[in-house]
Amino acid sequence: MRNHILCFGDSNTHGYCAETGGRFDESHRWTQLLQKKLGADYLILEEGLSGRTTCFSDPIHEGLSGLDYIYPCLMSHEPVDLLIIMLGTNDTKERFGSSAACIGLGLKRLILKAKATLDAWKDGVPNILVVVPQNIATEYIQTEVGDTMGVGCDEKSRRLAAEYKEIAELTDCHYLDANCVLTAAPNQIDFMHLTGEGHAQLAEALSEKVREIL
Repeated sequence: MRNHILCFGDSNTHGYCAETGGRFDESHRWTQLLQKKLGADYLILEEGLSGRTTCFSDPIHEGLSGLDYIYPCLMSHEPVDLLIIMLGTNDTKERFGSSAACIGLGLKRLILKAKATLDAWKDGVPNILVVVPQNIATEYIQTEVGDTMGVGCDEKSRRLAAEYKEIAELTDCHYLDANCVLTAAPNQIDFMHLTGEGHAQLAEALSEKVREIL
């Protein structure tokens, strides 16, 4: 039986392309590139949703709290060998009024709920990889998306790595900071979404990390 890897994230997992306003196709998304690199012994399950947060309910758009969806998501894909969580970019939005430390606590809640969904895990053993998303570049505030994201998102995103590392250690999760493996900058349109090159680099780093875990 193949190793089932569930990729739970936001628009950067869904594959949003800022250049077109659409979605990267299967030849460019990091999830699909990861599938190609890992091969037939692995099954990559894409669960990316634009706007998704760790635990915050968005007053503008419904259904975006990862905490609300993680149980049915895990159960619909069981048995799961590895859950990859890459969230936090949307949590920095000004309308949530949350600090990096509170975003970290949101991640902790999400992890604990995922680990408690025992029936979803292969052999009942939770296995989670926390990935810190690429930092939001300072220039985002000067773009159209800056008006809806609000101020301070870039600074909060830069503080997530330290918070997530502590949470990962506390909850016995694997950890990877995308900022340490990506040399490609975010796109030059909204300054927060991965470019095609970024997707490729993330897939390469994750393929190595996954092989260490499974």
